[in-house]
Formats: sequence, structure tokens, C-alpha cells
Amino acid sequence: MIIGKSKKDLEKMRAAGRLAGEVREALRRMARPGITTLELDAAAERMIRDAGALPTFKGYHKYPYSICASVNEQVVHGFPSNYELRDGDILSVDVGATLNGWVGDTATTVPIGDTVPESWLALIRVTEECLERAIRECWPGKHLGDIGWAVQEHAERHGYTVVREYVGHGIGRKMHEDPQVPNYGKPGTGAKLRAGYVIAIEPMVNMGTEKTKTLKDGWTVVTLDGRPSAHVEHTVAITEEGPEVLTRVSDSGADRAGSAEAEAAAVSKV
Repeated sequence: MIIGKSKKDLEKMRAAGRLAGEVREALRRMARPGITTLELDAAAERMIRDAGALPTFKGYHKYPYSICASVNEQVVHGFPSNYELRDGDILSVDVGATLNGWVGDTATTVPIGDTVPESWLALIRVTEECLERAIRECWPGKHLGDIGWAVQEHAERHGYTVVREYVGHGIGRKMHEDPQVPNYGKPGTGAKLRAGYVIAIEPMVNMGTEKTKTLKDGWTVVTLDGRPSAHVEHTVAITEEGPEVLTRVSDSGADRAGSAEAEAAAVSKV
């Protein structure tokens, strides 16, 4: 059952989404050659808890970390580790924050350093465009298939594939609610969108095959052919006035995530 949100519910979800987005942007600025993904995880947990919230992922089905950090051919659910990011990597960082009982969920893929291949940068750019095209379909009366088709058509037109084993989802008091939100579909099919629905749209786009496998840790998903993947995500509310992106914040950061000095301090405490 899809759970609609009231105006009061949406106010609370805006706060959770804003926090998740602020942490995402802080991590984007911190991600550079030499920093470990475990340091990013610790910094994210500190920022979330300092804001009076909880890291949604930590403990979810026994997931042991506060963020997912997926590098290069890792698609989603990558474990933070002592791996030091290298010039030329791409990093997908996925953040969830639960504030006053409501969840915000968001992800971005970040190029690391100055030598990321142009073809990998193009993959990130098209994946971001897929997300924006999907968001434009989030109006009352549209269908889930319209969202999936917006992602699929744009990705495939540029020669990429979309992951089918993992999808977006409804979101609210729980991170995963109905409905599932695939990144593929046919226009005019699937559940009809209504004002008050809130969904997490998260294109996962591969340079090569759409097929994936899960590593021995039971979580980390990688492309079957070892080619790179990009992952981006926003939490989006369906309103009578159109889509409202709850996790969109300015690249310059905002109050809760703090300044660059605060981010550096968070890393130094790890």
C-alpha cells in the first residue's frame, strides 16, 4: 500500500531531506585523492548525529555503516573501508538520515581528482540527466512507468544500460515503502501518482552490461563486466504544483552540514 503524506508530514520530510542533502554535498566536497571511504563514513555519521538525527543505513538489515561508498565498478551498497580514493576514480556516495522519525535518502557520483576519463564523466553526466528527466514526470496523474521510461530512454539513447535488479522506492517513516520505482518501464503503465506520495528516484546506469553480482560481503553490488557504474538519487514529493525535490540543496552547502572548516574537523577526529 502506498502511504500518502499530509502537509504536516511533508514539512518533517523536508527537514530530513534537507539534512541528507547537506551531508551529501559535504561529502562531495571532502571526496578527494588520499581520503578513505571509511573517513567519509565517520564524517557523515558525525554530521547526522550532531544534527539530532540518526544515520538510517546503520543497522538496517545489519548493514554496518552510515553511508554506502561505491567506487568505479561498484554499483550500490559498497562498504566504506580503508581504501584511499585515487585520482581517476569515481565514487558513488549514498546517504540516509532519519530526523524526528522521517527519512531523507539521496546519492551522488563524484569524480575524484583531475584524471577521470572523459567517458566516465559522460556516464555521470547522463545519469544525472536521467534523474532530472525522471523528476519532471512526477506530477499527479502520471504513472510510475513514465518515470522509469524517462530514465531508460535517455540512458539507452546514449549507449548505456540501466540496472534492473535494484530500484527506487517509496519513502517516509521507513526508508523503503511502497511503491517500487524501477529505472525502466513503459509510459502510461504502473501505479498512478497522487499528490502526497513521496518517492526516492535513483538511476543506476552502467557503461557496459546491465547485469550485476554481489560480493562476498553480502552487500556490495558490482557490474558483471567490471566496467564503471554511476548512481544518483533524490527524494521527491508529488504535489499539486508538481515535483518537489526534498534533498536538493546548493552546492555551497548549508547550515547543518556546516563549513569546510567543520568538515575538515570531522575528518581530523576520525
